[in-house]
Amino acid sequence: MNSVKGTHRRSLVLASLLLPLVLAACSGGAPQAGQMPPQDVSVSAVVLRDIVNWKEYSGRIQAVDTVQIRPRVTGYLAGTHFQEGSLVKKGDLLFTIDDREYRAAVAAAEADVARAKARVTLAKEELKRSQSLIEAKAVSQGELDARSAELRQAEADQLAAAARVEQARLNLDFTQIRAPIAGRIGAAELKPGNLVSPGEPVLSTLVSVNPVHVVFDGDERAWLQYQARNQGANNNNPVTVALSDDTEFKYQGTLDFVDNSLNPQTGTIRARAVLANPDGRLTPGLFARVRLLGKDTEKALLVHEQAVMTDQDRKYVWAVDDKGLAMRHDVVLGDTFEGLRIIKSGLSASDRVVVNGVRKIFFPGQPLKPRDVPMNEPNQPAPAAPAAPGAQAGG
Repeated sequence: MNSVKGTHRRSLVLASLLLPLVLAACSGGAPQAGQMPPQDVSVSAVVLRDIVNWKEYSGRIQAVDTVQIRPRVTGYLAGTHFQEGSLVKKGDLLFTIDDREYRAAVAAAEADVARAKARVTLAKEELKRSQSLIEAKAVSQGELDARSAELRQAEADQLAAAARVEQARLNLDFTQIRAPIAGRIGAAELKPGNLVSPGEPVLSTLVSVNPVHVVFDGDERAWLQYQARNQGANNNNPVTVALSDDTEFKYQGTLDFVDNSLNPQTGTIRARAVLANPDGRLTPGLFARVRLLGKDTEKALLVHEQAVMTDQDRKYVWAVDDKGLAMRHDVVLGDTFEGLRIIKSGLSASDRVVVNGVRKIFFPGQPLKPRDVPMNEPNQPAPAAPAAPGAQAGG
């Protein structure tokens, strides 16, 4: 019986404590003094800034140069001379093919050149002798013409032999497969000991690293608006790029190509920008968000993402009025800009929004104890309380 009476008594006490708060919340007014102390919150003035107009697209990072490494001569693959996935310089040795057959071919071709040179020397001597005898009428004119023809034939044979030497040396050079460009090499698709032939198979793939392209498709309507805004200038317009895990568009580039026609099936047009990639982070194939910047600017209101709250399908922020009371503002959000969120509607440039401590606010009109912090540093700690007069440091 005593337990029941105790429970009833505690319920009455709890109800008497909560009733003023509930009445204050329902009336929309501030709670009376002594009922709820003002909550410490950090507030920042809404940032008003000029920003450049842009249109955002989705794209992919692509290598500027992509090369399939293929053999140019027949032979057995003798060696692989790179680490898969590593950076290579132009001219670095990648693969070697067994070159013994090709060295022998070079030696044979050089022997043919020596033989041809000897024939040329002999033909010159024969012609010279015939020319001296023709004056003494010891040989006929027909024999002199034959000697002259033999010299020309020998010289032609020498040129052909020299060409065969050049071809043999080229084939010998082709047994060493070198990087045609600087970039990142892929996996070795074939191991030593396998037979290869000209053009088959693909031994590996090499892609350039710096710079890179980002390719994206723009819709017809947005592209026409951009063209009109930029007076038809397609190329050399600035772009900014962010990867899927980036919060800021920190990569800078320029538009260097716009296709000459729209795709009638999708209503889009292909565009491409070039970006510097000195650290190699922009790997071909990565998803990218691309902002194509315009030439004109507009004023925009910005707040920190931390200030934005969600109520079902609505976004809102808490602001502080001149009396230090909480005021709810439903807002329409735009894109992010330099780490802050653009507010399309719902706020004015004179508003001060709560950026730290929003979880302490339960209803409009709640008294707050605001402390001003920079918008880009919402979690700035509160200053240390001053020491009491006459206090001594502990030993």
